[in-house]
Amino acid sequence: MRVLMLSQLYPPHLGGLEQHVRGLASRLVTRGHEVSIATLWHKGLPEFELDQGVKVHRIRGTVHRAARLLFSHARVYAPPFPDPELTLALRRIVLAEQPLIVHAHNWLVHSFLPLKDWSGAKLVVTLHDYGLVCAKWTLLHHNAICSGPGFRKCLGCASGHYGPLKGASTVLAMKVAGRFERVDVDLFVPVSHAVAAGNGLTTRGLPFQVIPNFLPDVAYDSAGMLQQDINDDLVELPSDDYLLFVGALGPHKGVDVLLDAYASLADHPPLVLVGYEHSSYDIPLAGVPGKVIILKNLPHAAVMEAWRRSTIALIPSLCPECCPTVAMEAMATGRPVIASDVGGLPDIVEDGVTGLLVPPGDLVALREAIERLLAEPGLRSRMGRAGKEKASEFRASTIVSRIERAYSQLME
Repeated sequence: MRVLMLSQLYPPHLGGLEQHVRGLASRLVTRGHEVSIATLWHKGLPEFELDQGVKVHRIRGTVHRAARLLFSHARVYAPPFPDPELTLALRRIVLAEQPLIVHAHNWLVHSFLPLKDWSGAKLVVTLHDYGLVCAKWTLLHHNAICSGPGFRKCLGCASGHYGPLKGASTVLAMKVAGRFERVDVDLFVPVSHAVAAGNGLTTRGLPFQVIPNFLPDVAYDSAGMLQQDINDDLVELPSDDYLLFVGALGPHKGVDVLLDAYASLADHPPLVLVGYEHSSYDIPLAGVPGKVIILKNLPHAAVMEAWRRSTIALIPSLCPECCPTVAMEAMATGRPVIASDVGGLPDIVEDGVTGLLVPPGDLVALREAIERLLAEPGLRSRMGRAGKEKASEFRASTIVSRIERAYSQLME
């Protein structure tokens, strides 16, 4: 089957979505499909290349050029409306590749919509976030979970995030372009039930299948790193039991709540925070008893080793996570998970089986869950084994097969 994927960014740009698109494309090629990618061109990158058998076309648009004149950002993104130059470039690619399926992963889909009927292809859109209804993609309003879109509310929220001009134009463009997207898309693929609900797929009766992100079939992948290199990155890890958080080091990930809960523990095993800094946020360590170790910007293989050596995985997010890979990775290494009962986390963590779910922002519930698992090593072991078994459902071979079946059903 000939498949054209649309993604505004693609490796060498790093990010979870970019790695997902590359992994899906390369695995489809190994299964006998012809796969091409349309993505935005960035300075220093070729306009065309072969990447693991995938044909990568890098294209430019009018908004793209204007952004480079006005801003110095290393990355540019597709607008939430059809860009004339991008549409013409996509037309040339469709003529060359003759796809049966066009599979979009973000706002680049808007520049394909004018070509949908002409192309004759079926259109699939994977929703990795809440970008169908939320200009910020996060479904957060004033740092709290949004109750739902409203024109005036979204206008103020987006303007506060992007600035008045960009915020207002983004909301207006989404309102218009979203109507066409809901009509023209043959199948939405939200990565969790929370993403399906948050984007309004369930209430609008739109066609969708929930298919999560995936892990490599070999979950612990050293990615070419020597064990000595991994150990050097993790020299500060405690030799005994420790609690582990992995993620952006920001308040939206529940770091404040986690530190408050940790401070109130009767016993204080070391707490390790692994991640990257989030804007100007200062981690509030003042007055926190016990040993808190912060490791920043670790390579992926070192993160996986940190999970393997840990005692309990902690994911106390306040934001409605879409399909958090950290939960899958922790479970793949046999760690019991304590997570917030929010967003896509309940799709991954089964309360009482692979871990414990607590209300987001509830430091007492979080502390009690940590105390319970610390006091019951047998329960930790059972949950770790169950989590490892559950994580097998998120292997690439399993998830890519589901995507293939979705393609076939559309063609039938």
